[in-house]
Amino acid sequence: MSHRTHRDPPGIIAPHIPADAYRRAETTGQPVVIVVHTTDPAGRPLRSYLYPIVVAGAGAFGIFATVAALLTLLDFAVHTAASIAAATGPISVGGISLKLARSKH
Repeated sequence: MSHRTHRDPPGIIAPHIPADAYRRAETTGQPVVIVVHTTDPAGRPLRSYLYPIVVAGAGAFGIFATVAALLTLLDFAVHTAASIAAATGPISVGGISLKLARSKH
C-alpha cells in the first residue's frame, strides 16, 4: 500500500465530482467537465421595471410642477398688469389717447 496523500477536490463543487473521476483527472491531467443544469427565470424581475417607472414618474412630476409654476407666474403678471393699468390714467401718444382699464364707476 502506497502512502499517497489524499486531497479533496477544491471549491464548492467538490461534493458533486465523483472521487474516482477527480483522481483520474488529477493523475492523467484530463480536464473535468461539469454540467450544471439550471432553469431560466420566467421573465424579468420586478426590480428591472422599478427604475424606469420611477424616472418616468419623476419626469411627469417635474413637468407638472413647471406648468403649475408658469401658470402661477402668468396669473401674477396679469393681476399686476391690471393693477398698474387701473392705477394709471389714459396714455396718449401723438394726440391719440388710450385708456388701459375701465373705471369701476
